[in-house]
Amino acid sequence: MPFTANLTATKQEVRSRAAAPSMPPSATGALARLAVARAAASGIDVQPCLSRAGLSERQIKNRHARIGATNQAALVGLLAEALEDDLFGFHLGQSFELGEIGLLYYVMASAPTLRDALCRAERYAAITNEGIAPIYSQSGEVRVSYVGLARHAARHQVEFWMTGFIRVAQQLTSLRLSPIHLTLCHPRHAGAREIEAFLGCAIAFDALVDEVRFPSAAGNAVLTGADPYLHDLLLGYSEEALAHRVRLAESLRTRVENAVMPLLPHGRPRISEIARALGTSQRTLSRRLTEEGLSFESVLEEMRRDLALRYLRDTRLSISRIAWLLGFREATAFTHAFRRWTGRSPTEARVERDRALNPSPPQRSN
Repeated sequence: MPFTANLTATKQEVRSRAAAPSMPPSATGALARLAVARAAASGIDVQPCLSRAGLSERQIKNRHARIGATNQAALVGLLAEALEDDLFGFHLGQSFELGEIGLLYYVMASAPTLRDALCRAERYAAITNEGIAPIYSQSGEVRVSYVGLARHAARHQVEFWMTGFIRVAQQLTSLRLSPIHLTLCHPRHAGAREIEAFLGCAIAFDALVDEVRFPSAAGNAVLTGADPYLHDLLLGYSEEALAHRVRLAESLRTRVENAVMPLLPHGRPRISEIARALGTSQRTLSRRLTEEGLSFESVLEEMRRDLALRYLRDTRLSISRIAWLLGFREATAFTHAFRRWTGRSPTEARVERDRALNPSPPQRSN
């Protein structure tokens, strides 16, 4: 009788995971390897980016070693800057060999229907990347949440994941399957039209959630590679791999940042709203932040500062647009805050960066 995995965690399984030692989220490093290979092929010296991301060349070359999910997201962002490719994550997701995902891809590919494949993706995604947690609904929606991974620092990784995920659905069904709904939390950028043209749907940016929705009938599509015997075998391997994943240590700061991220463009988030989103009281949240040497205001300020510096790199975003993305009602309020953070105005910071990237050629002497 073929093995059939129990797709619902038992009470004993939950207790054993809770008793396991806590670790930060890890990933197989497939995306990091793809990013490094693309950058190296373009003539980029990847070593400085690896060092800044807290990774080594040895870790990237070892396909059996897991790396930090946060380190991977940082590396992809640094390589995107080095390549000056604002669509780096999308470009990687557009062309990579889907089998690079590893076990998760093959357990999805051998499932009987697309609905079954999406359910497998929800349960076993941690095998590939513990920081990304897809949640599938029977109406055809896949919503992405993040565990121990700061969403605002992972734009390229999110665009890679979404593009690759849609490609997987299209390949498994052999259909020209396009999403009917796609939302992303981060702001629209100039290359968005290229992504929309490739995926075949409009994208709603500045959204409250990262979510893709397929037509509800698509869930019934029979997969061309369906193999019940292989599928049962791979389910066994997947359950074993999942059982070896230890409980993740998700910092309170990361949870707060991920709750703040979608609310920023819609106004200044209040601690009461964030506490409610995290399922706790304002008093408890304040106390727990204090225990970690933090305050809600300090987390919000540092997050805004980091995002401001990142948004200013995109010269297509106006200062007033950046102010809105960060929750400031007026550009002048943003300018005052930025000067407090850095000692200069946003315009001055942008000019300095432009001069550093495009130095004037030395003048010839007569």
